[in-house]
Amino acid sequence: MSLDVLTFGLNHVSAPVAVRERVSFTGDLLKPALEGLRSAFGSSVREAAILSTCNRTEIYCAADPVVSEHIPAWLADFNKLETGSLQPHLYRYQRNDAVRHAFRVASGLDSMVLGEPQILGQMKDAVRVANEAGSLGTLLHQLFQRTFSVAKEVRSQTAIGAHSVSMAAAAVKLAERVFGDLAETNVLFIGAGEMIELCATHFAAAQPKRMTVANRTVERAQTLASRFSAGTMKLADLPQHIAKYDIIVSCTASSLPILGLGMVEKATRTRRHRPIVMVDLAVPRDIETEVGRLADVYLYSVDDLGRLVQSATDARKAAVIQAEAIIETRVQHFMHWLQTRANVPTIIEYQQAADEVRQHELDRARRALARGVNPEDVLEQLAHGLTQKYMHGPLSALNRSEDAERQQLLELLPRLYPTTERRR
Repeated sequence: MSLDVLTFGLNHVSAPVAVRERVSFTGDLLKPALEGLRSAFGSSVREAAILSTCNRTEIYCAADPVVSEHIPAWLADFNKLETGSLQPHLYRYQRNDAVRHAFRVASGLDSMVLGEPQILGQMKDAVRVANEAGSLGTLLHQLFQRTFSVAKEVRSQTAIGAHSVSMAAAAVKLAERVFGDLAETNVLFIGAGEMIELCATHFAAAQPKRMTVANRTVERAQTLASRFSAGTMKLADLPQHIAKYDIIVSCTASSLPILGLGMVEKATRTRRHRPIVMVDLAVPRDIETEVGRLADVYLYSVDDLGRLVQSATDARKAAVIQAEAIIETRVQHFMHWLQTRANVPTIIEYQQAADEVRQHELDRARRALARGVNPEDVLEQLAHGLTQKYMHGPLSALNRSEDAERQQLLELLPRLYPTTERRR
């Protein structure tokens, strides 16, 4: 069975957040999903890795191309969605297109924020989980190692990541549109992961009046809060305290909303309808979408921030051409490696056949020597026998061929069987 590199996925371009959150794999679901995928398709999916972020969910696999038509249905079924419901949003890539896509994703060319560096770390995490799940083999291991190398090359040799306007910076801009100077605002961060850390860094630069970190694990909240002289809060205490905050930024791995319509509506009444800016960077979303309908709440999703960020990418678009050129060269190198790897079984088979001929002629020579035949004659017979066997295949093919095929063989033979003069 021939294996190929296949990629299936949806991202911020092909699907809105309402769709992406329904196929998002939280950390504890990745290993069961990988096991389920390989169990469903058996040896047809030899290797697999799943990349799931707020902007994309992608399956990378080394598989029999015949499964290409069935994996989208599996993805829908695993997430308890109707078969075919994802079809309008899914993209599929195969062979060099799949390799090119992996290189572009890791390099930040396929990101909502052009050139953003976080995606490379997320891809490395996905590879680590796949390795731990036992679903990473030679082909995908080689693909991802080259992917990481390409991303490093693009970042070091182009300006693709220069002056990056991050999602965190965009969140600050949106808050400033509502409040202007943030010096008198209270900011609440829900979660303590990398994105919240980035947001806290950007908001801290705006010197708000107070910052607080709320997290399920208090120790993690305290570690992050200590860097910014911020306070901490338990998630369970949110209903009693969110009315105190003008800006709320949330990004957790929760599979269910943390802030519901009733909780926020009560907070707006307590605030006497002073505005609240709420930024939901989580997928699945942490804040119920209905909250955005409240008159005093400015709710922004990860897609809203993405649109704001895109307007600031024009200065780096020239670097994309250079980055794409690097990627294209590396894609060709990988495909050459893949083709060479595909030739290995044929080479082994050819070597085994040659070894059988060698052994057969040696046995004949030994028997002749045992009978007392002159060694010089034995050597002559051995050389003649090997030469005849060596030339039999190509000469027979040449004799049986006609016209275009014969011409092709005549051009190929000097390369396969160089003359003594050529070898010198």
